[in-house]
Amino acid sequence: MYMEEKPAKILIVDDELINRKVLEGLLKASGLECVTADSGQMALSLIDETIDLVLLDIMMPGMDGYLVAKAIREIPKLSDIPIVMVTALSAKEDRLKAVECGANDFVAKPIDSTELSVRMTSLLRMKGYRDEVKRYQQRLEQMVSEKTKALRATLVELEHARLETVRAHMETIHKLSAAAEYKDEDTASHIHRMSRYCAVIADQFGLDEDAVDLILNSSPMHDIGKMGIPDAILLKPGKLDDQEWEVMRRHTVMGANILGGSSSKYLEAGALIAATHHEKWDGTGYPERLSGVNIPLFGRIAAIADVFDALTTKRPYKDAYSNEKAVSIMAQGRGTHFDPTLYDIFIANFALIEDIQRECRD
Repeated sequence: MYMEEKPAKILIVDDELINRKVLEGLLKASGLECVTADSGQMALSLIDETIDLVLLDIMMPGMDGYLVAKAIREIPKLSDIPIVMVTALSAKEDRLKAVECGANDFVAKPIDSTELSVRMTSLLRMKGYRDEVKRYQQRLEQMVSEKTKALRATLVELEHARLETVRAHMETIHKLSAAAEYKDEDTASHIHRMSRYCAVIADQFGLDEDAVDLILNSSPMHDIGKMGIPDAILLKPGKLDDQEWEVMRRHTVMGANILGGSSSKYLEAGALIAATHHEKWDGTGYPERLSGVNIPLFGRIAAIADVFDALTTKRPYKDAYSNEKAVSIMAQGRGTHFDPTLYDIFIANFALIEDIQRECRD
């Protein structure tokens, strides 16, 4: 729908009524809207963002035009309103002072209507351009604000969805890990204890938060391969013979095969831990007889956590050992079974290990 452009609104400020009437008549004849003030104080009370231009007399009692112009320029929202000084003063010093106070142009008294029209038209055109830029900026800022708000809402929704996916992923991992542990007549508490022991060692070793989270949530899968071991061997109450032991050792490779080749970093780390948590520092472990730092760090950490929990947990072939006895046994494996640096970290933070042990009792 077409709408006519709103006429410009002019504030006329002059202490003499006749001057105000003359200016008001000239402007209204040109189709402009007028507001009049007989003093500087009244002008400041009337001026607002609807005013497009100020015709300001300089010589007024009390608050002269210089002070009024300066006061207008100090109002942030109104500082760019064009000000035309209407004055009988012609001295260069007076005009310079007016410019310093914020005047944009001058019209000499007596007023020439053509000159006034030309000067006002130019200033109003510039004011119109500036107003259009402001409106555009406001629309742009509003658009950016709305888009930003929508983007933030979308990001929050995506984060919620991501967290739900991660939670579901972690729950699946822990349920799968627990299935293997139950087959071994153990409880899910073992995987919670063991994984948290791993996180303590990893954290105190200096790994970053992401790596600590990775081993915390991947190490529960270390014995997933036991699902492929026959119950007759897995649950045998006595010692395994050589052939049975050879079958039992395959759970490391089975676990790596079950978990490997996934796009999940947790499953890939789980495959690595499953394959290497029975390797020994001196190279006498299995399945690959790796030694020293050739054993992946996660495997070396898991070895300590797994052995400690195995020693302090009742199994088909043994009763649970006390912490003191378990640590005494493990001390003999420092530098042979276990990475000595990681073992020392484990011992130095044993209070944290015991806290976890108490929290995750069967």
